[in-house]
Amino acid sequence: MTAIPMDGKALAATIESRLKEDSARMIQAGVQPTLATILVGNDPASKVYVSSKHKAAARVGISSRSLTLPEETSESELRSLISTLNADRNVNGILLQLPLPGHLDEMRMIESIEPGKDVDGLTTTNAGRLVYGQTDMIPCTPRGIMEILHHYRIPIGSSRAVIINRSTLVGKPLYNLLLHEDATVTVCHSKSKDLASLTREADILVTAVGRRPQFVVTADMVKEGAVVVDVAMNRVDGKLLGDVEYGEVSQKASHVTPVPGGVGPMTVVMLMQNTLLAAEKQNRLLVPSVPQP
Repeated sequence: MTAIPMDGKALAATIESRLKEDSARMIQAGVQPTLATILVGNDPASKVYVSSKHKAAARVGISSRSLTLPEETSESELRSLISTLNADRNVNGILLQLPLPGHLDEMRMIESIEPGKDVDGLTTTNAGRLVYGQTDMIPCTPRGIMEILHHYRIPIGSSRAVIINRSTLVGKPLYNLLLHEDATVTVCHSKSKDLASLTREADILVTAVGRRPQFVVTADMVKEGAVVVDVAMNRVDGKLLGDVEYGEVSQKASHVTPVPGGVGPMTVVMLMQNTLLAAEKQNRLLVPSVPQP
């Protein structure tokens, strides 16, 4: 068996085309969708991530504002900026790039974002609504994973899903999304015992650890015919790798996401989708993805 690569880059391009049409119809209706990003400090990786989001926004037709603050910015200063953006009716989405410098409390800063503009889906309001299946503001990486699974027609209902990650960015929201579609879900983490025995039971295995070479998903950890989603990004000897030992796992799995070109592009395009959804709700618009007759 050779696994089918789940091409997130190609799928993201297709979704971008649809979102570009949605954005154009919104602009025709008199609304310019706008995303504001906040970067505190000079972390090189964060700069790259923010830049990629602004490039995607430009491709889709979303206006974007890039707000960069110095490393020593205080919580009161950052909260004041977020309050200003919350009150600005021309800003539809606010993204606070993480991680923040160590002296800033990430949770307090995230909580200061208006839930309707929380396009990362990280406020407790949106996290709570997700548990009940009542929010559009779903964290971008889990939302992208679900889009990939749906696109490749992966059976989710009654499947056994195992997630190696318990973060609020990936593991916890993905747990709820899979559960809403009737999967039986196990969340694993650094304290899980005999991890391989759990991963070998997975019809859908999602890994998002990012500590290579200390942690690698090898073929002996994967069930024959499983669907493997690799969220992690590791720099090893100048090369970008995921958690999965791709060569050997692809000989055992039925489907697997490559790194790069798998989940990463989907995360960015889901941010664009969330921004348009936020703009629609704030302006009480209905902008269908396919024009109605």
